[in-house]
Amino acid sequence: MKKVVVIGSGFAGMSAACFMAKAGWEVTVLEKNEMPGGRARKLEEGGFTFDMGPSWYWMPDVFEHFFNCFGKKVSDYYHLQRLDPSYRVYWDDKAMDIPADYATLKKLFESIEPGSGTALDKFLDEAAYKYQVGVNKLVYKPGQSLAEFADTDLIKGVFKLDVFTSMKKHISKYFKHPQLQQLLEFPVLFLGALAADTPALYSLMNYADIKLGTWYPEGGMYKIVNGMYSLAKELGVQFHFNHTVSSIQTSNAAAKKIIAQNGMETVVFEPDVVISNADYHFTETKLLAPNDRSYSDAYWNKRVMAPSSILYYVGLNKKLENVLHHSLFFDTSFEVHGNEIYKTPQWPSEPLFYVSVTSVSDDTVAPQGHENLFFLIPVAAGLQGDTEELRDKYFDQIVKRFEERTGQEIRSAIVYKRSYSVSDFVSDYNSFKGNAYGLANTLMQTAILKPSLRSKKLNNLFYTGQLTVPGPGVPPSLISGEVVAKEVLKSF
Repeated sequence: MKKVVVIGSGFAGMSAACFMAKAGWEVTVLEKNEMPGGRARKLEEGGFTFDMGPSWYWMPDVFEHFFNCFGKKVSDYYHLQRLDPSYRVYWDDKAMDIPADYATLKKLFESIEPGSGTALDKFLDEAAYKYQVGVNKLVYKPGQSLAEFADTDLIKGVFKLDVFTSMKKHISKYFKHPQLQQLLEFPVLFLGALAADTPALYSLMNYADIKLGTWYPEGGMYKIVNGMYSLAKELGVQFHFNHTVSSIQTSNAAAKKIIAQNGMETVVFEPDVVISNADYHFTETKLLAPNDRSYSDAYWNKRVMAPSSILYYVGLNKKLENVLHHSLFFDTSFEVHGNEIYKTPQWPSEPLFYVSVTSVSDDTVAPQGHENLFFLIPVAAGLQGDTEELRDKYFDQIVKRFEERTGQEIRSAIVYKRSYSVSDFVSDYNSFKGNAYGLANTLMQTAILKPSLRSKKLNNLFYTGQLTVPGPGVPPSLISGEVVAKEVLKSF
């Protein structure tokens, strides 16, 4: 039986492990942390359960596709509820709830800008086409050669896909009101790049948001991790936790041995193939010898990174009134904060931020009569000076704004608080420049222009996850694992 070692148990690593096991391989997953999930780990303290990373469940069809590949359904592992309203946006002058019902949403648009309801129909018709072609064709491509894109539908639809127009320009063609523009730009701002630098192909995210809906797995996002972990074990995958990979030893243009540390013990694995779901840059620069690297330091330093984040996990000893599961605080300048992330990287002056109150939808994630809050501030990757003082300063800023906008005092009710930011992403995940989301989805970092899922130097080393195809986010990570497994099986 052929053997594969998967380094890392994030969504992409577990996805790859499942597909390799299904194909009859002996699969071993090495994970440096004490539980599976990578950035989607959970934190349990004082009766609170926090999802440490991803908190939005979009593109439910991708999750269903993943489990269907193994003769399973999502509902075999966890149950979903659709959130309605999907989320709330706090502007500087008002709060706006985004309804799950499309007819109601159109009325909301119309009340802000006459004619925008009809414009939304047209905008989403285009976005639906991009979603169908983009998700079913583009994102499942391994990005190894241009020949992959010699597909009749792709060639015919290249202009309809809007690859060469920016999101900003595309949205402004349909909507003039700044609040509507910002509402439609937010998915790319939080997950990759400024709307001005992101191909309008990614309006497919607006289709995912508005038409496919915002969902919540009961019990939290970690239920997805548990589901994938259970499936992997059913398929015979072996997991080794608290195993930190220290090197990949090579000879004759192949990876021969994986050296890992389990406490004081050194463990050696000798697989036929290695799939790294660890940070790509870390794998290249720390696990491989210099002459086994596919990319130079100069290459990596030119990559445009998606943001890092400052996160706060907060438990309150009281219930809040009139708050939603997801809220976006766009009560300061979109443009200023966007530039502070992407154009002139610096700690933000007055950041936009996001709050998730999962206990609104789920009474299992906090003790009775308590509330579970997750705050996120997107910040530039690679920033220095991530200190407790800095984190406290930002926490004070956003709590003050949260209290003002919701009309409720929370500071005196905090019974648990933990922060997490750039230095934690580096120490826990070996994250390049402390990024939270991977590479930005710019035109020059799309498909074949991303770091290759296959090593250019070692014939049996492959990569999966957010620094290779198809890109950042939970659904793309599931797809990344499937794509890399297919490439391995083609070659071995």
